[in-house]
Amino acid sequence: MSQWSGGEETWGKAYDSRLMRRLLGYARAHAWAVALGVLLALLATAAELAGPYLVKVAIDEHFTQATRFVQRPAGAAVPEDVPVVRWREVELVRVRDANAAGLLAAWSDAARYTVVRDGPQLALVEGDVPRDAEGTLVLGSDGRGVFRTADGAALPAHRLSGEEVLALWAPTIQAVLRLAGWYLAVLVAAFALGYSQMLLLAGVSQRIILRLRRETYAHLLRLPLAVLDRHPTGRLVTRVTNDTETLNEMYANVLVNALKDGFMLVGIIGVMVALDWRLTLLALSTVPLVLGATVWYRRTSRDAFRQVRQLLSRINGALSETLSGIRVVHLFHRQREQYRRLEAINRAHFTASLRELHLTSLFRPMMDFIYALGLAALLWWGGGAVVRGAVTFGVLYAFIEYLNRFFQPINDLAERYTILQQAMASAERIFQLLDEPNPLPDPPDPVPLSRVRGEIAFRNVWFAYRGEEWVLKDISFTVQPGETIALVGATGAGKSTILQLLCRFYDVQRGAVLIDGVDVRRLRQADLRRHIGFVLQDAFLFAGTIRDNIRLFQEDVTDEAIERVCRAIGAHDFIARLPGGYDAPVLERGSNLSAGQRQLIAFARALVRDPAILVLDEATAHVDTETERLMQEALLKASRGRTTIIIAHRLATVRHADRILVLHKGRIREMGTHDELMRRGGLYRTLVELQARQEQLGGA
Repeated sequence: MSQWSGGEETWGKAYDSRLMRRLLGYARAHAWAVALGVLLALLATAAELAGPYLVKVAIDEHFTQATRFVQRPAGAAVPEDVPVVRWREVELVRVRDANAAGLLAAWSDAARYTVVRDGPQLALVEGDVPRDAEGTLVLGSDGRGVFRTADGAALPAHRLSGEEVLALWAPTIQAVLRLAGWYLAVLVAAFALGYSQMLLLAGVSQRIILRLRRETYAHLLRLPLAVLDRHPTGRLVTRVTNDTETLNEMYANVLVNALKDGFMLVGIIGVMVALDWRLTLLALSTVPLVLGATVWYRRTSRDAFRQVRQLLSRINGALSETLSGIRVVHLFHRQREQYRRLEAINRAHFTASLRELHLTSLFRPMMDFIYALGLAALLWWGGGAVVRGAVTFGVLYAFIEYLNRFFQPINDLAERYTILQQAMASAERIFQLLDEPNPLPDPPDPVPLSRVRGEIAFRNVWFAYRGEEWVLKDISFTVQPGETIALVGATGAGKSTILQLLCRFYDVQRGAVLIDGVDVRRLRQADLRRHIGFVLQDAFLFAGTIRDNIRLFQEDVTDEAIERVCRAIGAHDFIARLPGGYDAPVLERGSNLSAGQRQLIAFARALVRDPAILVLDEATAHVDTETERLMQEALLKASRGRTTIIIAHRLATVRHADRILVLHKGRIREMGTHDELMRRGGLYRTLVELQARQEQLGGA
């Protein structure tokens, strides 16, 4: 017995590693695409991490460095990568550039120059002024003056014109422009790589969902009625639609982004440690608070979200039930009571949703507060370190930027955790359905069934839908090829069950059902049902056209065969009157046709393949008297040369049957022709007389 409940309230773990492994297993068919997506995610992460580092380089090497120069000695060689600027016939090399080239040691006696500022004034001082030295700049009208240091020293100073400033800063400006170009390039690269990665993995996600939906739908079609009858149709539809779409959300939003976010977090920590391990410890000191808040949110939100889903399921169930029985609701004037019933569930759902919203709304501000604590600690200690010269301003800026990026995926955790919870519940339900075993498998070595004579035999058949609540008890009879038999009896006598067993919608617990001497369990179900034409009491039509519903999308059935069958059963006349004729549209479940018209189309559908066995389960129950007369005449023609089994509530319609089997409480009580059974004066005669009196009373 399957353990699948099919219920909407199934709720397993928030994260189930077994289910996740199975979900990820669907990505194996796209291993190369996934590997490329991982590589793109790595490159995109590297590009995003490069941005703050480039700004750090610009700040530390160009914006905050004291501008000091050393005079190039006459004839001294300078490497090509060290820029030389000219000021009033003097060639100068910036001290930082000279350090990079290792020239200062060789130029120890060369003159030094320092750029100082006094308000808007910029002047070049002849001498090496320390970075944190205090002094006073005094300039004359001719642009010459002195810079007096705090210890009383006086150094010659020269006001710099706009052209001279541009000349001195030309290498810095060029370097900053190069960094700006690199920054723009990494932004474009990060965008292109991130877009490509998202598009690639989202495409993989869509292909996985396509495959999963195909497998689920195909499995549903393969499951026998013995399984499908145990589960509400709405819940089965939800498996194929809503649950697979929920998994699509997980693949597209959680897994794709989680991959990049994971690389981002690891990359940020790595870059932080490389820049300054002390600031890294300070910046990440709030991680325990983040973990604590995350655990709290996971525990509380899971209960709240589960309650919301359960109540939503109840709303869907109540709404579906009300709409399905809306005629009964109107006939008995129960609109107010049904409204109150749904309103109570809706109010409970509203309360649970508010609680879930409260928790979700609290989580993000909590993460923002923890981020602010980490930022405050970073500014407090890092700012002091910058003042002391232990840390550069560019490093502090980079840490602030990396800390902000570190918290971005954490802030998205609430939404992704919700999606993950939904996905785990949906995956559990889908895999439970996919793992549902088929209790009626085709045999491994089926007997071929190319032609059927139409002999049917039930040998000591016992059958129960549940346990040992026997619906059929020791049923035995044989139908010869071309013979017409009728099954009659009270409701629940087992008439329709016999037909279900003949088509092998269920298997018998005891005994055997044989076609042409072969047990139906030894036949492929498709071969068996290809030779049986079945007309149900409630004719089901698909959305499409009348031609499609008769052909049932089998292209080998010709239009001529369709029209020939329809003329034979009296359906052609009403079809010809419809706009479009055989191509007239049919709405869902045939709602734009009368019950009798739907039944005639179903009758034509059963006969168009010329089956060897024809089964009619109350086939004339919904047609008028004149249509029934035409169908009876057509049935007499259609049943010639083929085995026919008829279940009919109106006993007058089965008088022509070669034999009539009277069932009572799961057993065959009588068997014979109409005349033989009437002469016998048993149960059949009692049923005929009782029905005749009811018809007389109804016509009176």
